[in-house]
Amino acid sequence: MELTKEYVEKTKKNGENAILSLISKMDRDSSKITFILDSLGSFPKDFKGDWLFNYTKSTNHKLRMSAIRNIGKLKLNGEFPLLYELFETEPKTEIKREIISSIGRQRNLQSKDFIIQILKDNDPKIVCQAIRALLVFKDNKEIAEKLKKLRRHRNEMVQSIIEKEFYSGLKKQSKPHHTQTYNFLKDTVVHGDVRDVLKAVPEDSIHLTFTSPPYYNARDYSIYSCYQDYLEFLDEVFKEVHRVTKEGRFLLINTSPIIIPRISRQHSSRRYPIPFDLHSYIVNAGWEYLDDIIWLKPETSVKNRVGGFQQHRKPLGYKPNTVTEMIMVYRKKTTKLLDWNIRQYPKEIVEKSKVSNRFETTNVWKIDPVYSKNHTAVFPIKLCKKVIEYYSFEGDLVFDPFGGSGTFGRAAKALNRRFFLTELNDAYFEYMKSEKKPKLLFNELETKFLELQEFKKFANDTN
Repeated sequence: MELTKEYVEKTKKNGENAILSLISKMDRDSSKITFILDSLGSFPKDFKGDWLFNYTKSTNHKLRMSAIRNIGKLKLNGEFPLLYELFETEPKTEIKREIISSIGRQRNLQSKDFIIQILKDNDPKIVCQAIRALLVFKDNKEIAEKLKKLRRHRNEMVQSIIEKEFYSGLKKQSKPHHTQTYNFLKDTVVHGDVRDVLKAVPEDSIHLTFTSPPYYNARDYSIYSCYQDYLEFLDEVFKEVHRVTKEGRFLLINTSPIIIPRISRQHSSRRYPIPFDLHSYIVNAGWEYLDDIIWLKPETSVKNRVGGFQQHRKPLGYKPNTVTEMIMVYRKKTTKLLDWNIRQYPKEIVEKSKVSNRFETTNVWKIDPVYSKNHTAVFPIKLCKKVIEYYSFEGDLVFDPFGGSGTFGRAAKALNRRFFLTELNDAYFEYMKSEKKPKLLFNELETKFLELQEFKKFANDTN
């Protein structure tokens, strides 16, 4: 006899006793018994299954798991205390969660007091399972109040479940529609401090932000009194970006650790881990971390730091050539899944926006840097295009709060997106305006180049 799922299913049709007979032939082989239990599927109404409890004490955790999973399919009456005891004595977290699941599947208020106590468990995964078991009774006032208190739970997954189940419907709907934005923002470049500009931008306006913030005191255009001031400046910016971003949409920040050179041979240089220090500010502002992408450059394109070590080879003096930058990927926190965002768009837009067959399959992107006499740190347009394709739909409004020479706007235009850029530096703003002349990319769009006060007037007129 070959033990297959089909054979077990055929045996089950002959009744519960036939299954017990088959199990007895397995000579207490726990792996075979587990296979049989895993293959049982749904039970007929007359299936008692009380014998399943015999396997909940097995030393084989897979067999225990399978037995408890099947117990959840039964119509239990007085067996709840047995499951309570199993929960208290079970050492494995995944099986404890399955016990709660089996209790919850009974949809019996008899178990509510026990499950409510489980909400105090130290393991957030178990708490989440208990919440799931109680949510079938969320119309019960007592249970609803117990669950709502978890909105202040320390674990973010617990918080998000409660937020979605009890509070998401209280949020205002985005205006305009989730796929749309305000006309005065489309294809617009504003000359001014991004913090001042964003104060005039309504909530839920932007679909995607991708930017490379000015590096701390590494360029003439980015001088700050101290590193803390620099981080707090970026914190202000990305809090505002969060406010104006549509629900569940993305923020990507390209940055890297920076070295401030030493002032003499008697002093040391200082290295600042910008992406790591910035991360906590971003998360606290309401963004959810998703991924980190490594931008890998050719070694020939970066400053040679390893040359001294190459000569002397002395320990402690090793300084590798820095060939990477980080692109940190964040999403505005929401209780809605990505599928919800996709479903907001007409099918034809989703189809037109699909990424071509040639796409990055890992988080290491090999892209050559570009250089310009007009800007000291230019975005490669190839990098911008990848981000726009992967994280937005055609017609979306994409934003760069540090517009620089306008590469992100040109990439957006090439991919049928609308762009919104802000730039404080006079020279960079004037350079972008100069690209409006014939044969350059900004020319084909009716791009608005506005000073801050002009932009505020457009915003006021819209409101």
